[in-house]
Amino acid sequence: MEPISNLVKSTLPDYLSNLPIPSSFGGWFSLSFKDWLSLIPPTVVVAGIGYTGYLAFCPAARGNCSGKNSGLCNSQIKKSEAKVVDMIDVEDIADKAAFCRCWKTKNWPYCDGSHGEHNKLTGDNVGPVVVVKKKK
Repeated sequence: MEPISNLVKSTLPDYLSNLPIPSSFGGWFSLSFKDWLSLIPPTVVVAGIGYTGYLAFCPAARGNCSGKNSGLCNSQIKKSEAKVVDMIDVEDIADKAAFCRCWKTKNWPYCDGSHGEHNKLTGDNVGPVVVVKKKK
């Protein structure tokens, strides 16, 4: 615990107080190359913390969904309806049917393989629901 206490109370404040931060806007233009190099490590740390916060609090940054309503996954299917519900009789489908779960298909409610591109773009692993008729 002693090394952490020393780092927080002594080493870090000493390091930060020795950084060449100018007191005016014009002072930035008079910094030497060595001064600019010494500002790189703290800048990288601040940028990393900012980016991590951005990823933590912005769903679109994680690739969940896109657009102004980033909490929505359905961006195109039956948007005029309050809830998308489709009833399909088992007798009406072939021996096997694949149904979309990614909301990207152009052939709703059937899967057209659009999830492949969606998965590449977002890192998701969604695929279709496959319904198979039992053989009697």
